[in-house]
Amino acid sequence: MDKIYPSAQAALDGLIFNGARIMIGGFGFAGLPEDLIDALAKTNARQLTIIICDAGGNGAVLEKLFENRQVSKLITSYVGSDDMISARYLDGEFEVEFVPQGTLAEAIRCGGAGIPAFYTKTGVHTVVAAGKEHKLFAGIEYIMETAIRADIALIHAETADFEGNLTYKKTARNFNPIMATAATHTIVEVEKLVATGEIDPDNVHTPGIYVDRIIQSIIPKHIEHLKVRNV
Repeated sequence: MDKIYPSAQAALDGLIFNGARIMIGGFGFAGLPEDLIDALAKTNARQLTIIICDAGGNGAVLEKLFENRQVSKLITSYVGSDDMISARYLDGEFEVEFVPQGTLAEAIRCGGAGIPAFYTKTGVHTVVAAGKEHKLFAGIEYIMETAIRADIALIHAETADFEGNLTYKKTARNFNPIMATAATHTIVEVEKLVATGEIDPDNVHTPGIYVDRIIQSIIPKHIEHLKVRNV
């Protein structure tokens, strides 16, 4: 099956629908699939649930989804770095479910591994624990968290071959590999496409079995906080 698509819009075609649960990789601007987010913002899809580590930062392409009022719920660890998204949340335009970052990562990992739930100490005796099962292990209190899956995962990788085997670069690895495993359909934007077999098997971070569609990114990568010094 040919996994290579000519554009982000073509890669989304037939998969996006109203009410979809969509995972988006990245940590701040690192590893953010900007081409795919931009294409998603150009669709007519509404009532979306977006699952993402954080809301990026001012000027991030993610803002377009909120400007278009496409999002009804955001599952995330942090919103405050983006002024516009924060303001719209405080105005009640969409629901936010805050999840501690480690819990979010483990919930997504479990979603990909077929594990329905897990126990964690994070959030015990806080609002995070409200309504959740509590259990003692070796005299220590834990709360049960359920796995997270999505209809679609939009992720960014550095390199892909034509079978969809992926490698990530440094901090851009973040949430992308686990999200690739935890969705019904995984769409990837990559910086480089290489022939199948050119990636050393020992260097494959995400096996191609998890990847459905691939596009080559065209939007220049952005830096969240550019710092320079005179030399």
